[in-house]
Amino acid sequence: MISRLGLPLWHPAALIATGGGIGLLPLMPGTWGSLAALPSAWAICALAGQAGLAAAALLVFLVGSWASAAVARASGYKDPQFIVVDEVAAQWLVLVAAPLDWRAYLAAFLLFRVFDITKPWPARAIERRVAGGLGIMLDDVAAALYAILLLVIGEGVFGVRP
Repeated sequence: MISRLGLPLWHPAALIATGGGIGLLPLMPGTWGSLAALPSAWAICALAGQAGLAAAALLVFLVGSWASAAVARASGYKDPQFIVVDEVAAQWLVLVAAPLDWRAYLAAFLLFRVFDITKPWPARAIERRVAGGLGIMLDDVAAALYAILLLVIGEGVFGVRP
């Protein structure tokens, strides 16, 4: 798998795109990337609140777009599974809408994974039509928007507020 990166793992783009190598774990790299995003999101939110987490998600989106483009280009794959920075940025985006509670984080994780895997419209269209690092990142953001919608509805139904 490492040889398929097209760059050495220590290269900044490879480190960022693979989430420090998390994307190289066997089976379900996107799930591993989303799971790894949870404790860091919790820490950011505890220290800087939801606004801090939103800012971090935007920063990871921007840097991830560059890193994803570099690794995709070097590897020769359009959207390789070992790129997981898109899952981190999108999972953090979903968690901006979640209260700092393990149950909300679990719901946010599960909802995002369902929509990231199934890729309802427009996520699938973005994945197919938008090239490069931006496309790699944007389809996960589209999936995150569905997860946010259901999370917010669930919070309203169950009376939980961020």
